[in-house]
Amino acid sequence: MNHSTVEVENSKDSIRYVRGLEKLREIDGKAGENVIAALADIAPDFARLLIEFPFGDIYSRPQLDIKSREIGVVAALTALGNATPQLKVHIHGALNVGCTRDEVIEIIMQMSVYAGFPAALNGLFAAKEVFAERETIEQFSNAP
Repeated sequence: MNHSTVEVENSKDSIRYVRGLEKLREIDGKAGENVIAALADIAPDFARLLIEFPFGDIYSRPQLDIKSREIGVVAALTALGNATPQLKVHIHGALNVGCTRDEVIEIIMQMSVYAGFPAALNGLFAAKEVFAERETIEQFSNAP
């Protein structure tokens, strides 16, 4: 099977892709699109799959609201202990969809019970970086 055989099914106009891109924008604004653009020259198929499956299929299911999904993702990425860039993206996402800083910290602290203190510490330091980034952006946005 070559690329042209599945081109129509895998096109960026697919319902899954469009739905996924909308969901990604709801969570990350334009940040998620930067990841997709960065993958375009090396793995465009992976970039498409990254939109279609997690965001177009899973995140779009009605059984959980978007805030609950981001809580789960922050917990999972914290527990992994080795996915700091992705954790930071999803901490931003959690804050974007209504989580408070206190909730993010509590989610990460909870993971110390299941994933250990090193993973929780890594998560807390990632959260600290995200909070600082957001404060800097807010300061520049509110500057005269």
